[in-house]
Amino acid sequence: MPGGCSRGPAAGDGRLRLARLALVLLGWVSSSSLTSWAPSAAASTSPPASAASAPPPLPGQCPQPCECSEAARTVKCVNRNLTEVPADLPPYVRNLFLTGNQLAVLPPGAFARRPPLAELAALNLSGSSLREVCAGAFEHLPSLRQLDLSHNPLGNLSAFAFAGSDASRSGPSPLVELMLNHIVPPDDRRQNRSFEGMVAAALRAGRALRGLQCLELAGNRFLYLPRDVLAQLPGLRHLDLRNNSLVSLTYVSFRNLTHLESLHLEDNALKVLHNATLAELQSLPHVRVFLDNNPWVCDCHMADMVAWLKETEVVPGKAGLTCAFPEKMRNRALLELNSSHLDCDPILPPSLQTSYVFLGIVLALIGAIFLLVLYLNRKGIKKWMHNIRDACRDHMEGYHYRYEINADPRLTNLSSNSDV
Repeated sequence: MPGGCSRGPAAGDGRLRLARLALVLLGWVSSSSLTSWAPSAAASTSPPASAASAPPPLPGQCPQPCECSEAARTVKCVNRNLTEVPADLPPYVRNLFLTGNQLAVLPPGAFARRPPLAELAALNLSGSSLREVCAGAFEHLPSLRQLDLSHNPLGNLSAFAFAGSDASRSGPSPLVELMLNHIVPPDDRRQNRSFEGMVAAALRAGRALRGLQCLELAGNRFLYLPRDVLAQLPGLRHLDLRNNSLVSLTYVSFRNLTHLESLHLEDNALKVLHNATLAELQSLPHVRVFLDNNPWVCDCHMADMVAWLKETEVVPGKAGLTCAFPEKMRNRALLELNSSHLDCDPILPPSLQTSYVFLGIVLALIGAIFLLVLYLNRKGIKKWMHNIRDACRDHMEGYHYRYEINADPRLTNLSSNSDV
């Protein structure tokens, strides 16, 4: 019976599969029922599922108020009202944003950690209400390349903020880019020292920033630049001084900035560039100088600058430079001027003319009041002058009498005998 032999094994295999499936279902049902009937026993013998699946947090994994991305090596603690730098920063961080906080003071070693933040390359502290940066605040950051301290009212920037607390032992700073835009403090928070001098001292102390390539100092209301502010920055390539109140560059030397590529001087109060400055700018091989939006005074002192502009190629957009004073030259393009246009007439701007007229009126009123007082007191003044005249006459008569006695020997003997 071949047909029966063929059906027998097939039927046995089917029953075997059914039995195995039944055993699997029975085991699954029993395990789920035991888990649901004995939760307390399971909890007492094994840790909770969440605790078992999540390992305990590691030190420096991510500060509580911050957002961290290990893949991007970035930590963001933005607008968290932090009063100090978080202590548990992860060691993998390369980009750290601490903007919009209330840090107030950055103490020495503010970023010193164990293990150190050896990979931190970009640090943004802008808009964090910083009023003081102490010496050595950025020590123990060997890879720091970019630092942004903009939009902080820095009333006290230590001279060794970038050089380390011990400038004699610390090496050069690794900084390549430094942003110090809009860091001028309010007038009521300024100390009795020059803000320009304070910034200059921090830039040149210990030659710490000799590797700096980009420096931004925009929007600080600088009236002048100290003579040696750029002396210790030989590697500088980009210098941004726009939106200040610079009236002259006479005492600033650009001679050692042989790598300088861009110099931004827009939106200042420059009236003319003198020969020494023009010669230094022309000697720099790669520089581009941006001079827009300055109140150029087109008088006889502008002749050298106009000639330089016509010959040089280092000023992009030079065709748009125009005169601001005197009034007759307003909005005239500098490149269109020649020597016949540039004279030194003593013509003042209307605002100054009005000021001098007002000053003359005030002085005239003061003089009239003074004359009126003299007139009202004329009798007393006349009596006082007569008293002075009589006193002087009495003194002169006394001197004359003594002179006559001393000149005549007979009167001298008579005077001596009468005394005896």
